[in-house]
Amino acid sequence: MLDPSAALFLDFDGTMAPLQSDPDTVFLPEGGAEILLRTAENLHGALVILSGRDIRDLASRIPDGLWRAGGHGAYVCPPGHAPPGELPEAPENLVAEISALIEEIPGVRMESKGPVLAVHYREIPEAAGPLEAGLTTLLEAFPEYTLQSGKMVMEARPASAHKGKCVRELMKQAPFSGRAPIMVGDDTTDEDAMRASLDFGGTAIKVGAGATAAPYRLADPAAVWDWLKRGLT
Repeated sequence: MLDPSAALFLDFDGTMAPLQSDPDTVFLPEGGAEILLRTAENLHGALVILSGRDIRDLASRIPDGLWRAGGHGAYVCPPGHAPPGELPEAPENLVAEISALIEEIPGVRMESKGPVLAVHYREIPEAAGPLEAGLTTLLEAFPEYTLQSGKMVMEARPASAHKGKCVRELMKQAPFSGRAPIMVGDDTTDEDAMRASLDFGGTAIKVGAGATAAPYRLADPAAVWDWLKRGLT
């Protein structure tokens, strides 16, 4: 059984559900919402879905009885709270410059997630090198932004959009304070939160292959759900 004194932080894409080329097709599996709500109840509410998705998008896929943190933790909705109707957008000139850059690389597309801009290259993985070089150069003119690499995606995000910072802030307040955090994620974007969990005396679980700070590993989202189900027995 999952230790009831834990605080559980769960990534969404690649952790709760397999990655898809179209993010709009990603949802919790059948029965997943009930499992999460029961797990949260056992943890006295200390369960968060912590995602890079726009908080409005995330909230449409996750029960509102749970904590939801979108935009890499920049926007947090406690249980029962709706996300804001509008979010600040990325600077127009940054959007324009990234749009011009990716026009030169067919198969690459940009997704706007409030202030975060995600550049997807799943259909053309060989674009990683030139894309990273181009985005790095562009962001030199936007010191408030940083470049975050993930699985077939690169994100231009504000410094406030940081999963590790989100974990640290939530661990200072109820119902998380005094608990041992567990971060479960599959991507490099989750590593900051994993390190924060370790710093708080908790642990972390990496989903899938790849280098990680996490001391534990699960094979795929199906294994994550099996782990959660076992925690309910």
